[in-house]
Amino acid sequence: MPHRLFQRVAATIFTVITLGYAGISGAHEAGATMDPNGTTASFTGYALVTCIDDIGVTDYLVASIKDTSPPQDKLLVSLQIIKGSRAASTTDPVSGDGNFSPEVRVQGGSGVYQVLVNKTIAGARSFVVSYHCMTASNEHTATEIVVKQFE
Repeated sequence: MPHRLFQRVAATIFTVITLGYAGISGAHEAGATMDPNGTTASFTGYALVTCIDDIGVTDYLVASIKDTSPPQDKLLVSLQIIKGSRAASTTDPVSGDGNFSPEVRVQGGSGVYQVLVNKTIAGARSFVVSYHCMTASNEHTATEIVVKQFE
């Protein structure tokens, strides 16, 4: 029960940070710690990112992930974007170096995209995800996020 409560609190904090940060600046970044106890190799975060046509028609969602934990051999963080029949994946190639992974994009227009974050092996990993809904002319459109799972 306490572990389940912690997961719910972590998901809520993840959402609050995301929404609070998005309101302060044009950039959208969210971070949290996957598997704080370091025991679950299959830990997965799952969120819905909605791209809204406010200043123009959304063309794609672009995202990357950064491992902000101390380096640990063979423990990497990854991100996947899925919309309809299209998907893309990226992995931060160097554990804990403080740099983002290569960006990936899914050209799915406006609407809801699924975004997943996970890791390669058991161990706590702190991370930051950068995500942006963009028009074909690379203008940032309105973006909302709802965390569905963080366990």
